[in-house]
Amino acid sequence: MKLRHHSRADKIDLQMTPMIDIVFQLLIFFIFTLKIVSPEGDFNIKMPVAAANVSAAPTETPTLRLRLQANDEGQLTALKLGDTVFSGENRFRDLHLAIRDLVSDAGGPGSASDQEVEIDADYDLHYGNVIRAITAISGYIEGGQRHSLVEKVRFTPPKAE
Repeated sequence: MKLRHHSRADKIDLQMTPMIDIVFQLLIFFIFTLKIVSPEGDFNIKMPVAAANVSAAPTETPTLRLRLQANDEGQLTALKLGDTVFSGENRFRDLHLAIRDLVSDAGGPGSASDQEVEIDADYDLHYGNVIRAITAISGYIEGGQRHSLVEKVRFTPPKAE
């Protein structure tokens, strides 16, 4: 029987490729699971110095109220801007023209940046009618240029009946 003698000169090779693969997989895992939290903004309010006995004139323009009424099937039955009722096939075009008369394109009082429209739509109304109303009041494109009419649109809370 022959005995084998191992010399201390034999070296054990470490495989580095699988270790590098594992390190990269861990790195990718931690990158994908990282959630970046945005810091809160500066909420310090800097109030202006009070003026002596100056009464402020109301600068706000009144909010226009647009009422969209629907029947049981969700079809639009009535379109009202304040007390003005729009009906027929061209009711959205008529609404657009009325908004153009109320909000002049030249700016000044009642300009697009100041005016606000509140849309009060029935709960069952098809959303396509709401989109057409927003399109009619928000602006138009003429001669390749966009003209804004009303930039502030808000909705009343929905009321399910």
